[in-house]
Amino acid sequence: MPLIDFRPRRAQFVKLHEAGCFVIPNPWDIGSARYLRHLGFPALATTSAGFAFSRGLADAAVPRDMVLAHIAEMVAAVDLPVNADFEAGYAHDPDGVAANVRLCLDTGIAGLSIEDATGDRQKPLYDLPVAVERIRAARAAIDASGVDVLLTARAECYLVGHPDPLTESLRRLEAYALAGADVLYAPGPREAAEIEAIVKAAGPKPVNILMYTNTGLTVPDLAGMGVRRISVGSSLARAAWTGFIRSAQAIAAQGSFGGFDGLTPYTELNDFFREDG
Repeated sequence: MPLIDFRPRRAQFVKLHEAGCFVIPNPWDIGSARYLRHLGFPALATTSAGFAFSRGLADAAVPRDMVLAHIAEMVAAVDLPVNADFEAGYAHDPDGVAANVRLCLDTGIAGLSIEDATGDRQKPLYDLPVAVERIRAARAAIDASGVDVLLTARAECYLVGHPDPLTESLRRLEAYALAGADVLYAPGPREAAEIEAIVKAAGPKPVNILMYTNTGLTVPDLAGMGVRRISVGSSLARAAWTGFIRSAQAIAAQGSFGGFDGLTPYTELNDFFREDG
């Protein structure tokens, strides 16, 4: 099998972040990735939760090597830039993060994100000095590799229930920018004022905003605030699970097949994958 030259995808991904606003949706398997490419999205991002659910696991419970195999599979499935949801780097110490980032680069990704959540409910965020060193380690690993891969730094303050998530997110994102992050990301804010504050604090750095529920904001709204990149996390996977759960529950509880109303026809999906494959 011929080797793939990932340089054009990586250059395309860098260019997407230079101006304007784009949506980078999150497929959870090859089929969903190929359908999103069919719809014309310019890049895709993996979702740790969406993939975990497909494996019958909770988010953050998937082993590193299984994640790396999944990322490589997604990169090979589409001729688009792919950003890897690399959670917290699958290591606590900076050296471990750097080593795992090097493995992730080998999959052909155009970008990856590192978050500052510890997974410990008693202390859900890394202390800022440690979190900064982890981002610096990821940056150094990318630079030493010689590949042009974008590093996204995530401040998880909203998602872990920090008492002042906006203030702490701003503090952390500013530090991550100085540590070498290319893209800044604080998943969780829903209010326009909070999103605008994050974009303003980021300065020239592009900001990713997560739309994981219907807030009433649209892509043009977010673009008008200066948001450069919009992702949806596990939301598309959860939308699929929602349809499945409702239909299955109707059969189990009521003996009803009403959940099948309005389904996409078998032939439409089958023909799409026959032609796409």
